Amino acid sequence: MRRVTLFVNGTCTNGKVVAVYGSLEDLLCVAGSKLGIRASNVYNGNGGLIDDIALIRADWTHVYCTNATCALTCPDPQDDPRGPDKDQTHTDWLTLNVGGRCFTTTRSTLVSKEPESMLAHMFREKDVWANKRDRQGAYLIDRSPDYFEPILNYLRHGQLIINEGINPLGVLEEARFFGIEQLAEQLEALIKSSQPPDDHSPLTRKEFIRFLLATTTKSELRCQGLNFTGADLSRLDLRYINFKMANLRGANLTHANLSGANLERADLSAACLDGANLQGVKMLCTNAEGASLRGCNFEDPAGVKANLEGANLKGVDMEGSQMTGINLRVATLKNAKLKNCNLRGATLAGTDLENCDLSGCDLQEANLRGSNVKGAIFEEMLTPLHMSQSVR
Repeated sequence: MRRVTLFVNGTCTNGKVVAVYGSLEDLLCVAGSKLGIRASNVYNGNGGLIDDIALIRADWTHVYCTNATCALTCPDPQDDPRGPDKDQTHTDWLTLNVGGRCFTTTRSTLVSKEPESMLAHMFREKDVWANKRDRQGAYLIDRSPDYFEPILNYLRHGQLIINEGINPLGVLEEARFFGIEQLAEQLEALIKSSQPPDDHSPLTRKEFIRFLLATTTKSELRCQGLNFTGADLSRLDLRYINFKMANLRGANLTHANLSGANLERADLSAACLDGANLQGVKMLCTNAEGASLRGCNFEDPAGVKANLEGANLKGVDMEGSQMTGINLRVATLKNAKLKNCNLRGATLAGTDLENCDLSGCDLQEANLRGSNVKGAIFEEMLTPLHMSQSVR
């Protein structure tokens, strides 16, 4: 069915939509009834007389009536000098030329979803911004078409969809430029979640397990200087991994297997290593102040001795640990708890044992020469401590 909108001559308001059917006389009768005028003739936009209803085209949507002659004018929108979208509603179609690529959409798409955006202000009121057009009538916008396309699709259906190969940072800049705040917030969250942690962000258990699974057991996994602050690495197989100078402050290493691992100069302060396997571990100058190492095993059946020389073990709790032959030379064990530890044949020369609790320890053949045992507790010793073992 063909429909046209009727207007009285000289006006573009109070139009009436009528169906085109029957004869020309039927149309004139309906026009006179709708507009309250006496319609006698129909003219096109160029003033040509239409004497056959078949000449009225289906794509004519606006009709203007000449009141002076009591006639109707049916202009072709393509020939209307006022422009193709002069009196169209917010559902009319627009073409945007963005950076050389054309996008066709409706006015309502641009103004409804984000009413306070720049695009909404540009196209809510027609020609208020005097937007420039190209020769085909498309509105010119000097922005990147690749980054504009996801924005237009968002305005269409409200979902953020970015095709592969499109940088979200570029889309974010376009969203900020056009003032689409809700979309900008979504893009910021997307970019933040997709970016890998920076160099100072602690690694999580999930991330580290991914590294472990990607490395064979015979390959050396280098974690030197990495940040594992507060990470949960409990019960993991961490044998022979290089943790030299790594930050393991507050990490959970309960029952982890650290046999042969290198923890030289690592920060293990306040970490929990209860029940960990530390056979042959290298912990030279390690900072483990305030850490918990209850029930750890430092004794290697193959004879490789754990080396904690120069380590800071202030206030550590190593109760019940097996430390046969361990090297604690010049280490600091001030206020540490070593109750019921096996320190047979251990090297404690020059070690600071001030206020250290060594109750129930086995110190047979241990070397305590030059160690500071001021305030140390040696109650319930399993074997007698000879004076030749300690000179202080």
